[in-house]
Amino acid sequence: MKALEVVRAGALTTVQDLGRPGYAHLGVPRSGALDTGARGLANRLLGNPPGAAVLETTLDGVGLRAVGGAVTVAVTGAPCAVRVCGRPAAWGAPVLLRAGEELEVGRAESGVRGYVAVRGGFAVEPVLGSRSTDLLSGLGPPVLAAGALLPVGAPGPDPDPVAGVDGLAAPGPPSELVLPLRLGPRADWFTAESVTGRLLRATYRVSAASNRIGLRMEGPGLVRAEGGGRSGRRELPSEGMVLGAVQVPPDGQPVVFLADHPVTGGYPVVGVVVGSALDAAAQVGPGGAVRFVRR
Repeated sequence: MKALEVVRAGALTTVQDLGRPGYAHLGVPRSGALDTGARGLANRLLGNPPGAAVLETTLDGVGLRAVGGAVTVAVTGAPCAVRVCGRPAAWGAPVLLRAGEELEVGRAESGVRGYVAVRGGFAVEPVLGSRSTDLLSGLGPPVLAAGALLPVGAPGPDPDPVAGVDGLAAPGPPSELVLPLRLGPRADWFTAESVTGRLLRATYRVSAASNRIGLRMEGPGLVRAEGGGRSGRRELPSEGMVLGAVQVPPDGQPVVFLADHPVTGGYPVVGVVVGSALDAAAQVGPGGAVRFVRR
C-alpha cells in the first residue's frame, strides 16, 4: 500500500476535502478546506476529482516521506519553498516522490495556509461522507502528528497538462482584505452609527486568536442599540449560523465564521460575508487589514 508518512507535522496540518454540508440539523458543522480554490487547483494538477482529500498546512508547512512506492504530489495555496530530499522542487506543479524520498513544504512566504495533494487523494477513513478534520466537533481524522501514515488512494485519469494554470496568476493574500457583506439578520440590534460609521468604514485587523472556526477582528467595537440585548430588556436565543456569518459577541468585535464554525449561536449576526470572498480570508494572518463593504 502506498502512503505518505508524516516526518514533520507543522504548526497545524489537517486532512480536508469538500466538508460535510447538509448535517447542520444534526449539530454537525460543515468543515472542509478554508481556501477552496487552492484545494481545487491542487487536485486538478494531479487529475484528482474535486472531492479528493488534501492536507491543509498552517504557516510553517509539513514534511512527508513516500512509503510503499512512488507518488506524485502538488503544493498550492500560500507560496512557499518546496524541496525533495533537500533539492528545490516546483510549487504549483506536479512533483514526483520516489519511495523513501522526503517532501519538505516550507514556511509560507505570504499567506497562511498551504495545500498538499497526492495523486489518488489521501484515503483516510471518512466520517459522515467526508475525510475532513473538524477542530470544533472533533469529527474526522486527528490533527497530523509525526509518525502518522496517510494511505494514498488509487489514481484516476492522467491530469490535463495545463489544468489550473490560470489559478496561479495571483497567489497569496491581498494587502487589504475586502469582504462584501450582506447586512442582517440582526443588524438592527446595533446602533446605526455602529453599522455605517464603524463596521462599514473602519479598517479592522485580524486577531492572533483567529483559527479555522472564525476570523476574529480587532478594531472599533459595535454598540448594541437600546433594548438590543445586554441592556436587561431582551436577549437573543440560540439560532442557526451559516458559513460567513459575522457574529458580534459582547465585546463588540466582529467574528467572521469560517469552515469549522458552530451550527448555532446566541450572539447577534450583523451580516453575512458572500461565500466566494472567504477563500482570501483563509490566507490573511494576524495583523492583516480587513474592510467590510455593503453588498
